[in-house]
Amino acid sequence: MNSGADFAKALMAGRRGLRKPNGDGKAHRMLYRAIVAFILRIALQCAAAMLALPAHAAPTNISASLAVERAATPGETIDLAIIMRPAPGWHGYWSNPGDAGLGMQLDWKVPYGTVPGKPLYPVPQTLLIQGLMNHVYASEYVVIVPLKISRDAVAGATLPIALEAQWLACTDKICVPERASLAATVTVAPGGASARDARFDLWRQHLPPPLGAPAKFTLDARQLRMAIPLPASVALRGPHVFIGEDKVVDYASPQAFSRVGDTLVVEIPRAKFAPASPTALTGVLRLASGQGDGLTIAAEPGAVPPAGAPLETESGSGSGLAMLLLAALAGGLLLNIMPCVFPILSLKALSLARAGESEADARREGLAYTAGVMTACVALGAMLLALRGAGQQVGWAFQLQEPGVVAVLLVLATALTANFLGAFEFAVPGFVRAGSAQGAFATGLLAAFVATPCTGPFMAAAMGAALLLPAAQGLALFATLGLGISLPFLAIAFVPGLRARLPRPGAWMTSFRRWMALPMGLTGLALLWLCWRLGGAPFAALWLAIAAAIAALLVITGKRQRRGLAASKPALLMLAALTAAGLAVTPFVQRTPAPPEQGILGAKPFSESALAQARASGKPVFLYFTADWCLTCKVNERVAIEREDVREAFAKAGVTVLVGDWTRRDPAITRFLTAQGAAGVPLYLWYPEGRGANEQLQQLLTPAALIDRAAK
Repeated sequence: MNSGADFAKALMAGRRGLRKPNGDGKAHRMLYRAIVAFILRIALQCAAAMLALPAHAAPTNISASLAVERAATPGETIDLAIIMRPAPGWHGYWSNPGDAGLGMQLDWKVPYGTVPGKPLYPVPQTLLIQGLMNHVYASEYVVIVPLKISRDAVAGATLPIALEAQWLACTDKICVPERASLAATVTVAPGGASARDARFDLWRQHLPPPLGAPAKFTLDARQLRMAIPLPASVALRGPHVFIGEDKVVDYASPQAFSRVGDTLVVEIPRAKFAPASPTALTGVLRLASGQGDGLTIAAEPGAVPPAGAPLETESGSGSGLAMLLLAALAGGLLLNIMPCVFPILSLKALSLARAGESEADARREGLAYTAGVMTACVALGAMLLALRGAGQQVGWAFQLQEPGVVAVLLVLATALTANFLGAFEFAVPGFVRAGSAQGAFATGLLAAFVATPCTGPFMAAAMGAALLLPAAQGLALFATLGLGISLPFLAIAFVPGLRARLPRPGAWMTSFRRWMALPMGLTGLALLWLCWRLGGAPFAALWLAIAAAIAALLVITGKRQRRGLAASKPALLMLAALTAAGLAVTPFVQRTPAPPEQGILGAKPFSESALAQARASGKPVFLYFTADWCLTCKVNERVAIEREDVREAFAKAGVTVLVGDWTRRDPAITRFLTAQGAAGVPLYLWYPEGRGANEQLQQLLTPAALIDRAAK
């Protein structure tokens, strides 16, 4: 830190400014800020020197402690946590403290071969005092440090971890250098699960996740301009970019934000004295002021588009959320006509046909059905957010990436098909018999659970934003999605004119119910195929046998019901026992299935390195993400992607095709989807020739859309 040279440059700049006639005081302000910054830097250098002195017993204003998440196996990486608790009125600093302050300094003492990683900080707050911008934490904050255990560590050993931590604790008037000697131990476990500290799940929620795709930046004498790939659907309320590298920008100057499609353009004035010009930048994009939500960004030199429409920040936050809520509502409504929802329409159709019997019954069932759908959507959303907060890389429809869940759905589809065929009757909840609120609620639960795996227009933007927004707003989007799914049923229940158009109940309903067994049976076959894709042939054979046994059991149950004998409870117990037995055996029969056969486009498997290599060639790249359980994906592949005319157009243009298969859980794909603002599949991205920004294509593809882009 060459503070004297910096100060000299500041004085010369100030003197030159003072000589200008009719000055507006800008030079005075610059000189004042330079003097203040210089004095603070000298004071902080003295503070750093004081930190090297022996520690005193006086209590600190920011207490520090060290925690270990769990035991580790040799060669594994686990997390440590440095827990910092400022006293009221005091604050600590981010890794780059801003105009004044001092970042925390860590001196580790660990066994040979064990390596601490780079500290990971939560999103800081801005604190502007006397024209100087600081990056601070005014309440408890936790710094996560990955710890790589030596491969030579002996199972059963206890590894001592010692840390000498030094930091600066400040109020708005004074600063005090502080330090602490922290210690912990890591047990080397032989393998398998071990007890863990559940607090780490909450602490990791406050870490800004990586954006995934790199940002671009340009530097000149006047400003830093940065292009951050961020979907336009992501609402920003009081955004701020914290630059990790020192002396690149003027921290206290206003930052200008604008939108250019799915790119966020940021313009920040350069540091006024001896600005640094690094070849790469890191930092954090704060999404919402005071919320602690943000994204970790890494930027490389590249083209930045001209500024677009200025971004509304605080004043536009309400309208941004309102637009997302409308998108979730429209997405849920359109989900009713998406191919992936068709099997569940049989349940809805039968329920709607019964709704004409009584106005009161229709409204009661409409509300119960809506409550069931919204409950399922909120529950799935809450589980998704909780898993992501715990560090799991999951996305929308994550439940269908689990073989056990698909197996249970196969059992359910088998039971519903047998019921539709009249093989037996439900005693409770009565999905398709004379109406009951319980039956309508259960139907709503089932409808949402089966309908939500696919994403459609509007829904993708809303669900992608839900993963980045605070939990309350994210859950509001999930609830609104459920309202959209149930809206047609709710409208018919409450609008007499619509309900009057429904056919009157009669004998035709029995035939209709039998016909509805066809799509439900096809759904069962699709789930059986998905069992094979997820768990291999032995897994699929096991659940085929269980489904056949359950079908036979239900046929026997129906015969007993027609003779007036009690059969529902024993059948339910046996069905549960068969399902539980199958789930218990599942881990022993699961196999990793062979990859799917390559299509006519010759798509290569997606990875970040494969994408980077394809883009480095300068040729166009078509990247799409799919899953075997997503019917929309499969329809698009058959109708628009895997076609001879598309293959010829791609070959002529030299297009590289990459495919990400999300059928099974894949953390790398999940991170990439999140970075693109997508909560699930399908996702279609087109990278033009050269190094231009990618374009996110519509979710309902046409061959012409792909051929036209290849021809450009």
